[in-house]
Amino acid sequence: MQNQPMKVKRIRNFVFQLHRYIGLFVGLIIVIVGLTGSFLVFRQEIDRVLVRSQFGEVVPQQLLISPTTLLTTVSTALRDRNLVLHSLSIPLTANAPYAVWVTSVDDKWTEVFINPYTGVISGTRQWENSLYDVVYRLHYQLLAGDIGLTVVGIVAFLLLLLCITGIILWSGWKKLINGFKIKWKAHPQRVSFDVHKVVGIVTALFLAMIAFTGFCWNFAAFTEPIIYVMTQTPQLAEPTSTPPTTQTLPVTLNEVLLKADAALPGAVTTNINLPSTPKGTFIISKKFPYEKSYGRSEVYLDQYTGEILRVRDSRALPLAEAILNAFTLVHYGTFGGWLTRFFYIFVGLSPTILMVTGFAMWWSKKIKLPPKHNYESSS
Repeated sequence: MQNQPMKVKRIRNFVFQLHRYIGLFVGLIIVIVGLTGSFLVFRQEIDRVLVRSQFGEVVPQQLLISPTTLLTTVSTALRDRNLVLHSLSIPLTANAPYAVWVTSVDDKWTEVFINPYTGVISGTRQWENSLYDVVYRLHYQLLAGDIGLTVVGIVAFLLLLLCITGIILWSGWKKLINGFKIKWKAHPQRVSFDVHKVVGIVTALFLAMIAFTGFCWNFAAFTEPIIYVMTQTPQLAEPTSTPPTTQTLPVTLNEVLLKADAALPGAVTTNINLPSTPKGTFIISKKFPYEKSYGRSEVYLDQYTGEILRVRDSRALPLAEAILNAFTLVHYGTFGGWLTRFFYIFVGLSPTILMVTGFAMWWSKKIKLPPKHNYESSS
């Protein structure tokens, strides 16, 4: 029985060393990913402000121009520029423009903004090297392509370990009130320890969820099949259109939208993906009123006949798809609306606080403070 406390102490010491050196090794990368993540929490709202300041305010009127008419306008205006229409984002507010995405032969993306009431093109914006492109690529791949994608995926897994070890080491397991107490008038090293333990325990669960979903996304080719197998969910192939053997009248976009509306009544259309290959499909994204931020339903339709090939209803998803769907809500903090999104800004900032306080504690050990400053043993 006397060996039991020693065994627990050795295990705790191992966990502590693991926690410390993972933090020192990848702390800076976690800070970069966390800070960019905080910026991306309200990316849509910030982007609306930027678009309004750059291209002007949309004055609401009674009638919206149909998506078909708008796409025809863009196609005519860009005909001589060798650009291909890709998708159309539908404004969800009365004072927002339509946004049409087009691609060039060298795979450069351009966003075209159109007044939804007049059909006038208000301006275009290149996606490559824009503010959001840089922040987004810095967040998930450190601006380093596939290598960066792998590095950030590994770091996400290490962050998950940091969260687990931090929860194990939390001093509040001995006495709950001590786990949330910060002695602001104590020695700076003690303050660093207290801030570290409080910020860490408050954000640990959320950082762990973000880390896990980020890891799964960056290694999706490996993780998604595992999720389908573990949940015993059949993984369906992507729907494809069947090119006709005889010449037929092409289906119109209006017909496609009407069929999509009938497939998911009560949901509003948020995005229209156009077929880009002979076997490509129309993908109509839908949002139900109960969804707080993003619409997660989709209708796939044959580009030649308008036949519905698949309906992805966010209210009745297979288990694996429901889990993958939840990843987006958990990662971006949209599951609780505005409250959780504001909290996620703090969660994104917390790795900076934890790295600074963690480094301060490590440095205090390096310079060997006197015993009275041993903040870990006095917790």
